[in-house]
Amino acid sequence: MKQVLCFGDSNTYGLIPKKGGRYDWNIRWTGILNEKLDCEEFHVIEEGLCGRTTIFDDPLRDYRNGVKMLPAILETNPDIDVIVLMLGTNDCKTVYGASAELIGRGVERLLTIIKQHETDPEILLISPIHFGEKVWEKEYDPEFSVSSIDTNEALAGVYESVAEKENIHFLNAALIAEPSKEDHEHLDEKGHKALAEAVYEKILAMNIA
Repeated sequence: MKQVLCFGDSNTYGLIPKKGGRYDWNIRWTGILNEKLDCEEFHVIEEGLCGRTTIFDDPLRDYRNGVKMLPAILETNPDIDVIVLMLGTNDCKTVYGASAELIGRGVERLLTIIKQHETDPEILLISPIHFGEKVWEKEYDPEFSVSSIDTNEALAGVYESVAEKENIHFLNAALIAEPSKEDHEHLDEKGHKALAEAVYEKILAMNIA
């Protein structure tokens, strides 16, 4: 059975916009992906955690630093065939003060860890969906600012360059899905379905034996 590890944040976890909680397996994109790939041939491992970053320690919540958590996850799940990496949204928070370029360097550190632990898996790097224009407002998520929107939108170009340099697959999620109108940050049901379809097509094109 082929194994697909999806390593990301709340949009990989399947957080329900505004309401909280988690979308059901058949609604979140990782679950839809597994169904489309055929559960008898593929196993999708969901490793989405709300607030996860590439390289930063969250001052309010533990275990959010991706480079600190990824090695243990890779050791727990050996012989991965495909790794889908979608992080960067939380790195745009005001507290980190990170540029898109610095976040891209965080992604490169994650890729180094993957290549040290795995026997040549296929890697799909996904740049996050864009924020809605009101994401930073008090009723949505004031951990972000107006400048966070610009940083977020610059990630696609940075990630695409990283993917080209590292010779891995790339997908711009912002061309596939939009944030929900409920919180300007997370995928809604329509977005999960669209992203699942796009990732499915990417994995099919990899021609995994």
